[in-house]
Amino acid sequence: MGTVRLPRPSLLLVSTRGSCLFLLFCLRLGATCPQPCRCPDHAGAVAVYCSLLGLQEVPQDIPADTVLLKLDANKISHLPDGAFQHLHRLRELDLSHNAIEAIGPATFAGLAGGLRLLDLSYNRIQRIPKDALGKLSAKIRLSHNPLHCECALQEALWELKLDPDSVDEIACHTSVQEEFVGKPLVQALDAGASLCSVPHRTTDVAMLVTMFGWFAMVIAYVVYYVRHNQEDARRHLEYLKSLPSAPASKDPIGPGP
Repeated sequence: MGTVRLPRPSLLLVSTRGSCLFLLFCLRLGATCPQPCRCPDHAGAVAVYCSLLGLQEVPQDIPADTVLLKLDANKISHLPDGAFQHLHRLRELDLSHNAIEAIGPATFAGLAGGLRLLDLSYNRIQRIPKDALGKLSAKIRLSHNPLHCECALQEALWELKLDPDSVDEIACHTSVQEEFVGKPLVQALDAGASLCSVPHRTTDVAMLVTMFGWFAMVIAYVVYYVRHNQEDARRHLEYLKSLPSAPASKDPIGPGP
């Protein structure tokens, strides 16, 4: 009768450990790489590449330990509030070459401390709320967006750390001042121009027009009042002239003493 040879404990332990490590590797690989994105090695950190995939929204299953996230060259048009708030280790976020039209005050909530680069270039952003990006310490790229240049945008830009390599490519698509359209915005602001002076000038003009209107009304009333009184005085004088004059009274002259 043949004998059954049991595997040695050391071999069994190695085999079991190898299976567990392989299983953990597979589980981690599945957890760190949402489909259909790629997750190549990035200096030992978690990098998620979702470029050129035709995505219309931000994937929901991006792992929390992601350091680099590339969502460029897709069809994303809307960024929900808190879309990245669980990515506390995120250092670079690339959203360029999409169709993003607006960003809200809470779009990048949770990224204030660690984010180093945020690329929003080549989108359809027209307005930037002051609180949307002001808390970020990251370098921000905003070039090639159809920005509407107004005082709110100027105040928002002063709060940002703009990427120096692309800052000259931030231009006004429309503006409250026509002379800004098509020109590098930051260069104009650095030269002393201001988008915030327009509302004040408009208000001053409106006040002057209002004051002039009231002044004209007062003058018109005074003129009317004077003419009306003159007409009444003339009529009264004509009336007095039309009255028959009273005969002059003559005292009788008596004989002298």
